[in-house]
Parts: sequence; C-alpha cells; structure tokens
Amino acid sequence: MSNEPLISIITPSFNQAKFLRRTIESVLSQDYPCFEYIIIDGGSDDGSQHIIRDYEDRLAYWESVPDKGQTDAINKGFAKAKGKYLAWLNSDDTYQPGGISEAVAYLEEHPETGMVYGDCLFIDAQDREIGRFPAAQTDYKRLRQGYVHIPQQASFFRADLWHEVGPLDPTFFFAMDYDLWVRIAKLAQLVYLPGHTWACFRLHGDAKTIAADARCWPEMLRVHYREGGHWLSPIVFKYGLRWLAAPLINWRRQRRYLQYEQEADREKI
Repeated sequence: MSNEPLISIITPSFNQAKFLRRTIESVLSQDYPCFEYIIIDGGSDDGSQHIIRDYEDRLAYWESVPDKGQTDAINKGFAKAKGKYLAWLNSDDTYQPGGISEAVAYLEEHPETGMVYGDCLFIDAQDREIGRFPAAQTDYKRLRQGYVHIPQQASFFRADLWHEVGPLDPTFFFAMDYDLWVRIAKLAQLVYLPGHTWACFRLHGDAKTIAADARCWPEMLRVHYREGGHWLSPIVFKYGLRWLAAPLINWRRQRRYLQYEQEADREKI
C-alpha cells in the first residue's frame, strides 16, 4: 500500500462524449500512485455513460443523473471526495504526464501553501497546441483587482481549505473557480510554478469560454463587491473595457477556431 497522500480528482461532465475519453485517460495514466477519480455526469444522452462504464472499475465513484449544472456537479463530486488534496478537470480538458505527482510533492513540502498551480497549454478539438495560458503569480489583493492568471485545469488545493470555504456558489455559471480562489487566497498562500506544464485547456466552438464568456466578468464583480470592493477599482475598469471590446474579441475567437476546424478537416482528406 502506498504511503503517499490521497488526492481526489473530480470531472464534471455533460454531453462531452467527443472529448471525455481523452480526459479520463489523461487522469488514469498519471504516474501518481494514490488518487481517486470521481466522475459526475449530468445525465448525458450522447454516449458518455458508455464511455464512463469502460473505466468504472478504476473509478472511486461515478453517476449519471440530471443535476443543476457544472457547479452543482463539482460540489457533488467534492462531497464524495476523501483526499487530502483536491482538483477538478473538466470533461474536455486533459492532464499532462506527471502533473499530479509534481503538484502533490510541492504541497507536501510546503504546508504553508494552500493552492499550487502550474502552466497550461491551449489545445484545439484535435489536441493540437494553439497557445499557452498566460499564467502568473497572483494573490488575494491582485485577485481582487482582476489579476487572475490561474489556469483552473492546472490548480490543486488542500481539502481542509475546501471544507473551510466551500462549497462553490451554485448561482455562479462561469466564475465559480475565481470565487473559490479568492476565498482560499484570503486564508492561505497561492503559489505558481512556472515551467511546470500540468494541463491542457481545450478551446472549441462549444466551450463555455467561447460560448458564454460575457457572463464571467459580471460574476467576478459580484465577488469583488462581496469582498467590500469599491466601484472605483481596477477590476471595474477592466470590466468596462472588456464589455466594450467583447464583440470584437468573440468574433476573432470564433473565426480563429473555425479556421482550426477547417484546417483539421483538410488534413483528413
């Protein structure tokens, strides 16, 4: 039996059969010897359940029943978790080899750190690298100013902090991770490890980042004001700029990912 601490990985999923197998295999192929993997599916009807059943003997728990969305699914998963450390990986994203081992080792060696995060690649629907997430060191003060720079896919945190500040706010659709990071950072140190690429963030036409990005900043402002923030602050100014630029940003994103998909189709010919 391994003496390594247990880490719990949660995957919330709904109708992501196109990518789900790659997500699952990226978790189960990790070299860390002591983890539990929990999949909370929201009652998918696209074949996701058949994919999950292919791996059910290696899962700590899974279910496929209607839920109230991604945030609810993550909360349900963490309610089942028994690990000393926690993370969630969405069902269209993937881990890089060795990511979990490096994250757990750092948290074990630095008990003052509440959450550690590494670098993250942007990939398209065909797993091709198309960029890098602009990860950077941040903290409670800078998070409050809208200086986020944390790739959720590559972040790992302590379960005792989750039990203190969780669960995720179920009214959040997009910024539930930002809300959690603010709560954790208020109590403990966040640490960024540059040069350690732990995950891949998949960008595709149906991704929330593309389809519903406009909902993120208003939710971040809710956190800002809850924490006592003023309307004359950097995050409010950034929101205003983002709102003005949103049509152009979304148009460029859609055009970019359409181009990637067209290129992929031509390669198949």
